[in-house]
Parts: sequence; C-alpha cells; structure tokens
Amino acid sequence: MQWAKVMTERDLESLKGLTVPVPREQAKRAARDAALTAFDEANTTSALAAGAPLGVSEAPKGNIVPLRLTETSRPKRSFLMRVSTRQTQAIAASLAALVIAAPIAFQQYGRSGLPIESSAVKTELAPKRDAQPATAPSIAEARPEPNVGGEQGPKLAFGPKDKTVMYKMAPLSGLGAGALSGNALGLENGSASLERDRRLAPVLVQPPAPPASEPSAAMIAPELNGYDALQRSRITAAPTDALKNLPMLQSSVGIARSHILKQNETVWTGDADAQLAFDREENRDKFDAKDINPVKQAAAEPVSTFSIDVDTASYSFVRRALNSGHLPPKDAVRVEEMINYFPYAYPGPESAETPFKPTVTVMPSPWNPNTKLVHVAIKGYGLKSTERPRANLVLLMDVSGSMQPEDRLPLVKNAFRLLVDQLKPDDTVGIVTYASGSGIALEPTKVSDKGKILAAIDKLGAGGSTAGAAGIADAYRLAEAGFDKGAVNRVILATDGDFNVGITDQGELKGFVERKRQTGIFLSILGVGQGNHNDALMQTLAQNGNGTAAYADTLNEARKVLVDESSSTLFTIAKDVKIQIEWNPVRVAEYRLIGYETRALRREDFNNDKVDAGDIGSGHTVTAIYEVTPAGSPQLADDLRYGKAAAAKLPVRTDDADPAKPDVAKSGELGFLKLRYKKPNEDVSQLLTVPLTDALAKTSVTEVPAEARFSIAVAAFGQLVKGAPYTQGYTFDDVLALAQAARGDDPFGYRAEFLNLVRLAKSARP
Repeated sequence: MQWAKVMTERDLESLKGLTVPVPREQAKRAARDAALTAFDEANTTSALAAGAPLGVSEAPKGNIVPLRLTETSRPKRSFLMRVSTRQTQAIAASLAALVIAAPIAFQQYGRSGLPIESSAVKTELAPKRDAQPATAPSIAEARPEPNVGGEQGPKLAFGPKDKTVMYKMAPLSGLGAGALSGNALGLENGSASLERDRRLAPVLVQPPAPPASEPSAAMIAPELNGYDALQRSRITAAPTDALKNLPMLQSSVGIARSHILKQNETVWTGDADAQLAFDREENRDKFDAKDINPVKQAAAEPVSTFSIDVDTASYSFVRRALNSGHLPPKDAVRVEEMINYFPYAYPGPESAETPFKPTVTVMPSPWNPNTKLVHVAIKGYGLKSTERPRANLVLLMDVSGSMQPEDRLPLVKNAFRLLVDQLKPDDTVGIVTYASGSGIALEPTKVSDKGKILAAIDKLGAGGSTAGAAGIADAYRLAEAGFDKGAVNRVILATDGDFNVGITDQGELKGFVERKRQTGIFLSILGVGQGNHNDALMQTLAQNGNGTAAYADTLNEARKVLVDESSSTLFTIAKDVKIQIEWNPVRVAEYRLIGYETRALRREDFNNDKVDAGDIGSGHTVTAIYEVTPAGSPQLADDLRYGKAAAAKLPVRTDDADPAKPDVAKSGELGFLKLRYKKPNEDVSQLLTVPLTDALAKTSVTEVPAEARFSIAVAAFGQLVKGAPYTQGYTFDDVLALAQAARGDDPFGYRAEFLNLVRLAKSARP
C-alpha cells in the first residue's frame, strides 16, 4: 500500500499548481502532460525505493520507457504512438484515477491509522447516524449533494437518505470548479456524468472482498512473465500488507483476485494474441457493408447496369493490413478498386474526339472450368501537356487533433508539396484548413509563387476537433471565388474522415456535395490514417462529388496518386460513364459482375442523364469483369420450371435504334455492351456499343494478353481476401502463378509489390 500511497500523493502534488487554459485542446494537452509528469516522478521514486535495477542510465519515463516496439505487429509503431492516437481515452483514464480514486485510497489509510500527509485532497468520512458501511460504496450508488454555506468542491452521497455516508473532495488548487468536467478529463463532450465515472474506475470505487488467504509477493512475482524488471519490482517491493488491497494493485499492473496475471491489453508484452486483441479494440475504421454481387439468371434478369469506378483506396488499405500481418476487414475489400489500382497498357483512342476505347475479351475462367470470363477494358485518351487545361485547385486539409500522427498530417503536407511541384506556373492553389472551426490558410495563389504556397503548407499543425462540413463549405466558396469555366476546378480533401463537429450525417453531406458538383467544381479525396479512418464517408463524398477516392498509407502511395497519376487524378476527359450489358439467354444461362457492389445502377438509370456515374481521367484505364455460365453448362441455380421455354423466345436486340432487330440466336452473340458518357463540359450523354460475339473469344487463358491476365489474377486475389464463395478451390498459390506469368512491364514495381502481398496473405492472421 505504501507504493500506491507514494504514487497518488505525488500525482496530486504535481497537479496542484496547474492552471487550466481556456481553449479546450490546450486544456487537454496540459492535463496529459501533467499526468505523464506525475507518473514519471511516481515510477522513479517507487523503483528507486525498491532498489530495483532500472537497466538505463537515466530515470524511467513513466509508463512509456518499459514498453517496446510492437515487433510482430505494425512496424515502427510503439505504444507511445498508440497513445497519441487515443489522447482522449488516455487523459480520461489518468485524471479519473487521480481525482476520483484518491479519496477512496486515503480513506483506507484513515481506517488503518496511517497518517495522511498530503494536503492536496482532503477526505471526510461523516456518517450522519454513526453508521459505517460494511464495504466501500459503489459509484453507481452515488448521488450529488449540494454544498452548504460556501463550501467548495464536489460532494457525493452514498446509501439511503436516513443512513448516508458523505465523501467530500476539496478542489485541487489551480484546477478550479471544472476539475471534474468532461473537458478536464478529455472527453468528447463537456458533461461529467456518474455513468462515465462508473466506466472509468469501477474497480477502485467498489473493491471486492479480501481473499480467504492473503497472497505474498512471492506468490505473485512468478506470474509476471512478459513484464519488464521495473514492473516486476513494483510488485515484489510492495509490503505484504499492501497486497491485501488487491484492487489498487489491479488497477496498475493487471493482477486478478485469483492472483493469476491478467493480460493488460494496453501494453505490448510480446504476446501475439494479446496484440491482436488490442488491434481489434483499437480499430475504429468505418466501411460500408455491401453484399457480394450474386449470380443472376439471364432468362429472369438479362440486363446488368453499373457505373464505372476508378477509385483505388481499397487496394492501399488492404496492403497496409497485410503488411501489418493480418487480413483486412472484408468490407474494406472492393475488388474493382484492387483491379483498377494498376495501370494497364490497353489499346487507347486515337483522338480526343472519342475520349476512350473499350476492348472486350472472352476467355475460360481459371478458377471454374464450367464458366467463362468477359473482360471489359477501357482506356482513356491521354492529354498532351499542351492540351491540358489550367488547374484551379483548393487543398482542403484536416488539421484536427486526430491528424497528429506521422501517417496523417505530416504525410499530407509532404504529399501536397509533391503535387505543387507538378503544377504549371499559371495554375492556382488555395488552402483551407479545419479543426474545431475552419478558415482560409492561403488565398488562391499562382504556382509561379511556389515559395508562398509551400510556406503556408509547412506552418500547419494539428489540434482541435473536426468540423469537416464547415471546411468543405469554405473550400467550395474559395473555389467558386476563383472559378474559371475553361479550367479544372477541383477541391482535394485530405483527411482521416473523423467528422465530429457541425454536420456529421453522411446523408446531409452527400446532398451538399451533390448540389455543389452542378456548379462545375469537383471533389477528390485523399484518405490517410488507420484506426479511425472513415472510409464509408470518403467514398460517399468522392462518388457524389465527381471525383476519385484514394488512400495514402505511405508517401510513396501519395506520390503515385498526385505525381505519377496527376493527369488522371485531376483532369477529367469523360464524366458520368455508365456500362450496361444485355445478356442473350440463349447463349448465357447465368452471370455475375465481379465487384462494383457500390456502383450498381437501375436499368432505367442508364438512359437518364440526370443520374450521376463515374468519371475517367486523362490516360486512365478501367477494367470490369463478368463471370458467365454458358447455356448447357452446370449452373448454380436451377432453371425455371415454367420459364425455360419462354426464355428461349425472348427478343434480344443488338441496338435499340436498329429497326431490323436481328435474331440473336443466329448471330452468335453472348450479349450486347453499351456505354454512355458525357464530355466534361456537356450535359447530354453519348452512346458507344460493342456486340459480344464469338470473334472476341479465346480458347485458353494463355492466349489472352498479359495485361488482361494480370487483372484476372488481381480479381481472383480480391475475391479470396474478401471471402467470396465463387472461386471454387482456387488458392493464393494459383493467384501467384498466374500473376507471375503475366507480370510484364513493371517500371514502378507495383506488380512486384502485389506478388509480395499474395505471399503475405497466405500466412496473415484473420
């Protein structure tokens, strides 16, 4: 108990002279620093008093030094970095233990007759009717009691009103009346409720009954496997009498009443299972849950319609998960984004008059001998440097507190420096930032004044809450102020997506962005961070803002998006691109679209120019893959008993405008492909058509060009990682063999990296 006494008293003494700043975020940082300083002093004193070897040449840094890098989890991520991403929880736990639990601890001293030397906190046990509770009361039984005659400090009452025990806590000097407020504890709102207090320190305020036999230090010390010498010294140095009060020890070192070590999930101890549990608890990433596209019967539902997608965020997130040694959440895997992550050397259009060219290949499926794959490849026209329009960009940067880690705001700042270097002198860049509020960090500035732009980026720092909606509104206003009809007007939002102030509803934000895109200003997303990344919101904003959604897990990925693919990211050559295939039920029994679950459209949406769809940038490639079951092959679904004869007579047309309406059964068509698109400055769509004839078929996968084969390997890998049920017995080794044979030209090493990810997936944790 002497060990606990030293810690609590020193903690409170360190906080005694603290002045709480008025701004909320400054108060959080001040509270955190004070708490860590207190722990430093307490830990040093405890260890030295115990005579334990510290193993270092300087005093230990509180609860930070004994912890190691997470060797088998994320590379170079220490516990200190984890704490920095969860500041509010760390602050709440620290100050709750100090302010709430200290009176209970000193009450125990008072009962044992030990002197209480600290004057920072006064405890007063004043039963109204000489009634003493048998056990320490629970905070759940507490009710606030009003102060009388100018008394200061919060007062809690326990028990029935006729037998009340009062606990009075004098205010800490310098903390003021708000010492127990939600802001002082670092909570997200300002309310300090008993419910929150109950969650913060349930063990300290309601200790269990003492064990039948008193444990000794020798009984406990052997169970400390995995903890360092300093942690062990804290227990073995504690007096035997102190071990009677197991709740106090339990709160510090995780010892259960049964005296068997309970794993502390906030500390890395070298145990992979414990680390996995911590990772799961830590992970608050948000993804939209979508069912995998099902197999459909061509006779019952012959038309498939969807919007193209050139986003790549999913691939980067999957890569980050696999590099950390575990499989990604299934909802994070969007197979079409993994396929479209790679550039492909598909045949392209010859002029800008036709913004893209579709190429269709029919081949046997490598994972199912009873099906075929219909591979649709689209290559956009690549604008020459002299053809590209001027860029009017607004960089919208999240500078809230959640953006402090190195993989967030520092990464974003470096990424935007790279982008500025790629722009022309006549392009303009404005900067809007948001945290607790939003503001303009840089008025639209010509890139010819590059030094001014880079200086504005360099001075940005992180802190505050996240008023993302206000930032988006200000960014659009700034873009509108400098709007140029002949230029590309675009907002690029860099964030982890944690909006918690102002408009946070996804539907409201979607509606706002939808209205703004009508003005000719598009919105692209660069997502960063892990553990608090709102991918669902980022996808919604990008899809409805006529932009792309990318995720940068490294600076190299940011360079890929903003430098190597800057033309396709910034300069749109076709917008609202939709694909519709009508399958011939005479030739095709079943079909399914691989991926594009978030891009599905209704049949009537195809001809409706008011319905938004995906965009294609300069030189971009887009791939879509269908798996079809030819008529007569084994099917997953039985034929309709009464619909088979009718299905054979269904009229299928190769062109709605063709008055001849030829008999498809005689034409040898599997189906008919239609594409609609609009030019960037037009509102009326144009139509392209491609009949899917037998002339497009290949007899084996080896006859297919390497570019298409590699995309098929990525499609198979995405389905395996997502857990799709349609790949039969196909394995990661099969994916590896197919991808290695089709690797082809790989100037940036993206395909080599993919091969490594396939190898990692074979041994990744669930």
